[in-house]
Amino acid sequence: MLRKIKLTNFKCFESAALRCAPLTLLCGGNGAGKSSVIQALLVLRQSFSSGELQKGRLVLGGELVDLGADRDVLCESATEDVVAFELHADEAAEPYRLALDYSKSDDRLQVRPATAPPPRPSWRPHDGVAWVDLPLHGLPWLEVPPFGGSVIYVSAERIGLRKSYGYSEVSARRGDLGARSEYALNLLQARADEVLSAEDPRGSALPSRRLMEVVDHWLREVTPGAHLQLETIQDADAIVAGFSFDRPGDVRTRRYRATNVGFGLSYTLPVLTALMASPGTLCLIENPEAHLHPRGQTRLAELAARAALAGVQVMVETHSDHFMDGVRIAVRDGLIQPDQVTFHYFDREDGKTVVSSPRVDADGRISSWPAGFFDQHEENLARLLAPKA
Repeated sequence: MLRKIKLTNFKCFESAALRCAPLTLLCGGNGAGKSSVIQALLVLRQSFSSGELQKGRLVLGGELVDLGADRDVLCESATEDVVAFELHADEAAEPYRLALDYSKSDDRLQVRPATAPPPRPSWRPHDGVAWVDLPLHGLPWLEVPPFGGSVIYVSAERIGLRKSYGYSEVSARRGDLGARSEYALNLLQARADEVLSAEDPRGSALPSRRLMEVVDHWLREVTPGAHLQLETIQDADAIVAGFSFDRPGDVRTRRYRATNVGFGLSYTLPVLTALMASPGTLCLIENPEAHLHPRGQTRLAELAARAALAGVQVMVETHSDHFMDGVRIAVRDGLIQPDQVTFHYFDREDGKTVVSSPRVDADGRISSWPAGFFDQHEENLARLLAPKA
């Protein structure tokens, strides 16, 4: 499990060190740097998966993320032409370090070779320690996410309403949702008959721990009364999703096409599927709250906490105070411990990204509230209650 991420001169970060927990929330305004943290992990993942990282190269444009030219990655305010990553994990005694020099003449990032002295020995990362490593030389980092192991990514730009969704046995075997979650239902269908262990908190108190029925339960929690039905059409390489609805004491409706029930259900299913990942998976989710009612956002946060307890490391980028409150409630109710949750708030000051990391206590209270940290509701309420001029 990742415990710390350090970024130097990467995109908007001149220098940043972020603690990672089983459940990590990245919060803040638009364009403040939340997505860049996830993109750093995705760049390392796709570079490793392609085999280019092992050769000393980064793949900035790939299936998971496309960051443009090499010059687009170097921080605008960088004082030296160096981009660096440092990761700490439970599985590795030594951190993984990667430093790349940027050449303006050919617009290229080049990994520093371990056999040669640093071209600029005066350069130091923000912790004051100089280092030069070859990428992924040996275990255990070869087996640790974001490199080896399992990584699931739910993009903010996921596909919405469709009459049918993609079917692929290869994607299912890889545990792949697709760049826009187009294979989310494919993966869910492939894992439908898996049974969660008796200790898995995602299926607590449910009569059946079959994965499809657990997902259907959480779908009803997020969107009250909704039920999911999937049908595979192998000859067309497609999966058809349908939804029915019921309420206590009422008759269930007929099945409706996915295109006739709104974006909320279609946008939520990839998130639910991702949060059913196997223990040891690194789960990266952008905007889980999209198109969801506030109640659903809060309940989805509870499932994220339960996934973290099940051994899935969950990192969420969110603009939702309801999602954050759902995590706080999970802490207050004793479902998850305060040290298993981390909040990071991203803001810009004098053109630079700064990160605040307020703590949450056992009662779900936040240690500090930086300006702009989910305080808009209070500001709006104050204006509504203020006397008219």
